[in-house]
Amino acid sequence: MTKSVSPHLRALLILLLGNALIHAGLGFSLGLSGDEAHYALYAAHPALSYYDHPPLVGWLQIPLVWLGAPAGVLRLLPGALWLVTAVLVHALGQRLHQQIDLAAPTQAVQQSGWWALLAFSLAPLPHVLGMGLLPDTLLMCLTAALMLQTLRLLDHGRAQQSHQWLLLGALLGLAGLAKYTAIFVALPVAACLLATHGASLLRRAAPWWALTIALVLVAPVFVWNAQNHWMSFAYQLHHGAGSDWRLAHLATFLLVQALLYPLLLWGALAASRPIRNAPGSARWPLSFALLPLAALAYLAGGGSSLPHWTAPAWVALAPVAGIGLQALWRSGRRRLVWLLGSLQVFLCLALYVLMLSAGPPWLQSRGDMDESINPFSDFYGWEEAGVQARRWSAQLGIPRLAVQNWTLASRLAWYAQPLPVHVIAPGFDQFSLWSGELPRADSAILLGWSQMAYHLPVGAGQFAQCEALDRFAVVRAGRPVAHFSLHACKGWGGQPQPRRMGEP
Repeated sequence: MTKSVSPHLRALLILLLGNALIHAGLGFSLGLSGDEAHYALYAAHPALSYYDHPPLVGWLQIPLVWLGAPAGVLRLLPGALWLVTAVLVHALGQRLHQQIDLAAPTQAVQQSGWWALLAFSLAPLPHVLGMGLLPDTLLMCLTAALMLQTLRLLDHGRAQQSHQWLLLGALLGLAGLAKYTAIFVALPVAACLLATHGASLLRRAAPWWALTIALVLVAPVFVWNAQNHWMSFAYQLHHGAGSDWRLAHLATFLLVQALLYPLLLWGALAASRPIRNAPGSARWPLSFALLPLAALAYLAGGGSSLPHWTAPAWVALAPVAGIGLQALWRSGRRRLVWLLGSLQVFLCLALYVLMLSAGPPWLQSRGDMDESINPFSDFYGWEEAGVQARRWSAQLGIPRLAVQNWTLASRLAWYAQPLPVHVIAPGFDQFSLWSGELPRADSAILLGWSQMAYHLPVGAGQFAQCEALDRFAVVRAGRPVAHFSLHACKGWGGQPQPRRMGEP
């Protein structure tokens, strides 16, 4: 007689598959965001590494991009990575509970895994990373995998198995290929293992083989940088330094994180007592969350940290939160858990609605190219803009496109392939490598977007003249959410001086 599926497994499958279907549905409904298009262009321009990030986010998309896969199919990859991350979080919740309390009953261990998964699945920003492939999508998954593998290696029996160390080295190398902030994951790995096994670990061959594998895997990043004047490392150091450090920036960062992850935060706080009473080897895994959160909070004080950068750290905190949420539920504080969970459900649903409707109804495009910023308009209109740019390019015989900010270039370059896109702005970016500078005295089709509007670059050192070609509104839910404009600009002077609308 066939054994029935347990309620625990049934609930787990419903939660995972439900979220997977939502991700897939939204993925096929929305155009690519600027970041997604940028990393898809990595796949269209294969290289050992890139100016702003390591290469894994592009390498993984090469087969799909070469086959001409649409945006919805490209988004199946981050959806799959989200699912893998969720399964790993569930396993981490169970294993960490076992590390903390060796005598814990099986039911309590299973419940910790369930609560960890639930807290993770109700956090809105990981869902964004589950729909768009960013380096943080990869690092989110690899952080969970590295944390789980490290917990396995804390067991002295497993630490004697060479293949366990080889797997650890491969995961570390992949993390290094995903994002430079993987260093905040690698350091906790070393701290946990050394704290548990002691300095004698350094006299064994297997850990050094793991390190060798990791270094071999990340070698393309160093080779590319050596060939390109170490520009990526210099860019990241400058970018990470930020501007003047301000307490207000830090306070804003902390407030945003608390609002985005209340269930995870309260769960982690509730777990502080069992964590404090646990053996030292069970407390060290907290560094997978605390170190990157502390580092990113410091960077936020300098104005150089984005909200989604912390997602891998919250993934690492989810197993701890699972233990705490289980304790809150069993202690009778269910109303608090319901309240926090409902708040997160509301945030997720609101995010989905805003993405599908291109923002709240009061954010409309006035058409004056100087309007309120609506981040949800990013997903709409760019494919049409690329089609129109290609049409005018062919009609006028102008084989080059131009924008005045590098953040505008990725979507235009993706949807207007194979036309080169030049960024006519001071400084250096990835498009400086792909397209180079716009040649002096040359012409280009210039794209303008009302959500990042610039004055026409006409004058001394800029274009000699720009002629209006087209202008169209992007309509969503019955209202205009942005406007695009196209100009034929001739006689480039080679001295970019971009000036935003509203600036003197």
